Amino acid sequence: MLFRSLILGTSKFPPLRRLVTKSKLFRPLVRRFVAGETLDDAISAAETECEKGLFVSLDLLGENVATETEATQARRAYEEIIDRIAASPHKSEINISIKLTALGLDQGDEVAERNFRTLLSRAAQHDIFVRADMEASEYTERTIAMIERVFPDFANTGTVLQSYLHRTPGDVTKMIDLGARVRIVKGAYLEPASVAHQEKERVDQEYLIAAKRLLKDGHYPAIATQDQAIIEELKQFVVTENIAKDSFEWQMLYGIRRDLQEGLRKEGFNVRVYIPYGDQWYPYFTRRLAERPANLLFIIRSTVKG
Repeated sequence: MLFRSLILGTSKFPPLRRLVTKSKLFRPLVRRFVAGETLDDAISAAETECEKGLFVSLDLLGENVATETEATQARRAYEEIIDRIAASPHKSEINISIKLTALGLDQGDEVAERNFRTLLSRAAQHDIFVRADMEASEYTERTIAMIERVFPDFANTGTVLQSYLHRTPGDVTKMIDLGARVRIVKGAYLEPASVAHQEKERVDQEYLIAAKRLLKDGHYPAIATQDQAIIEELKQFVVTENIAKDSFEWQMLYGIRRDLQEGLRKEGFNVRVYIPYGDQWYPYFTRRLAERPANLLFIIRSTVKG
């Protein structure tokens, strides 16, 4: 947890951001986590994964727009993604993940909800699912409330819950009662002890509790983890509780544990790969570094070899 805090804290310094975004040294690692900067790059990567028997969630990177005009532009960009998915031979295997702050949440709930409903309507025409990603804890309550408002009209949406937040058990109950699809993750933002567990063991414990509740009572939950120990425990839980393999899906990040993704698929599980793309990749990239120290070691080794 100390390493994660250090990475996330220092990543906000402008000189470090300029170094990472301008240096060619980081490009190979960025391309490991990010499919590219264009929609063509993303669709190509998505269709490649689908041909392996995997599902995909596309994410146009970008968050916290500054104006309503930018929010409208973001919504139109998401609509373009939907149209491209609808034209793909793998349409039924690809969905999208969005950030409500990209749709104008900082400009007001009304702005974001208007854009969100427009987007969901467009997606519903093609039977495409749209997941609202969970952002930092300051947005959690508003995101949950947004899903509660729109879900009765648009069942093609759901959200993400983070096991490190103290409030998550209650939110799991809300989403189960609502019937909305949930992706459960550990959480990748730097949060204070007042709102989030700080110990890895406790975060893992809460993750397992939430995942098991969702597997038993949730609506097609997404179990998002690359943690081998957690996966093995949940696989045993699925067997013990006689839970159908097609009643949920594993989700994993693009470029991480490809062997595990393919292995789970061969075992008969549904597996979805989360594929981000776009030029606003820096915040996403730093969160991935913070989650996995080995990625930083990769850069150091590359530097020494160079």
